[in-house]
Amino acid sequence: MGKTTVRARSVTAVALLASCAALLGAGAPQGAALPPAAPARPAQAPLQEQAGNDCDVYRSVPPSSEDGPAVKAIKAKRSLVIGVDQNSFRWGSRNPNTGQIEGFDIDLARAIGAAVMGDPDKVTLKAVPTAERVKFVQEGRVDLIVRTMTITCDRLQQVAFSKPYFTTSQRVVVPRSSPAKTIDEAVDGKTVCAATSSSAEDELKARPKVGKIVSVENHLDCLVLMQLGKVDATMTDDGLAASQAAQDQTVRLVDGEVRPAVMGIAMLKNSTDLTARVNQVLADYHASGAWRAGYDRWLKPYMLNDAEHYWPTQR
Repeated sequence: MGKTTVRARSVTAVALLASCAALLGAGAPQGAALPPAAPARPAQAPLQEQAGNDCDVYRSVPPSSEDGPAVKAIKAKRSLVIGVDQNSFRWGSRNPNTGQIEGFDIDLARAIGAAVMGDPDKVTLKAVPTAERVKFVQEGRVDLIVRTMTITCDRLQQVAFSKPYFTTSQRVVVPRSSPAKTIDEAVDGKTVCAATSSSAEDELKARPKVGKIVSVENHLDCLVLMQLGKVDATMTDDGLAASQAAQDQTVRLVDGEVRPAVMGIAMLKNSTDLTARVNQVLADYHASGAWRAGYDRWLKPYMLNDAEHYWPTQR
């Protein structure tokens, strides 16, 4: 198992994670009732390519198993550093019982690391805040980001992305005491929380009727603020929203979703051969059934749709 580098979190967030210890791990104890699944996802139009003649969020370099200069340089330093989350329940979170970071994205990160390096002990997982994902890549502080990162036209100008590996959208979480039933009711005239530099923050900024936007380093901080009554709602990726509702029974999802998108793995724009290697690992990971197994283990209890609904159609 690879070495893990972590960044200190706030006492409040740590206390919240500790209080959820019984929920963390591969699943609920046998016979225990699972938290309710997310409300039904309404039908949505297929993801449209984002604005710009040259912007295609599905486009990436062809898969390859060859070692080019970027991969050789990583192997020479004997460690592949992968930026991950440690605060997203079921995607990438620290299990207080074992001290290990675990989740759907963590399994994928380790699979990529083992395939590229040939040795899981040569993989370092590094906790990266949402707002600093692009910066960490550009400054060489990580080689890859595997952290529920939406591919956008703006980000494609700053970093390279793999082929998409998960379909997502933006949804809203509110306290169970809230009367809101739809996204508009939950955010119009309200104080709404989102992670800085996230797609959720972009969506809220595009909504003129939102009362106030509170931007935080990581989306889990929004859950804490909502519990404290400091914000009325949280907007985040649908998978993260579902995990928040599963993590804390005092909050729920409202109906509706916006901004359909896909997630990808980010790396330096000039690391073409590394991008090709990652794309090959993604193709093999899905074809082998490992992607489906990860979904079933970590996400299935909290997501309404079958796994293949979330696997993007690779163009």
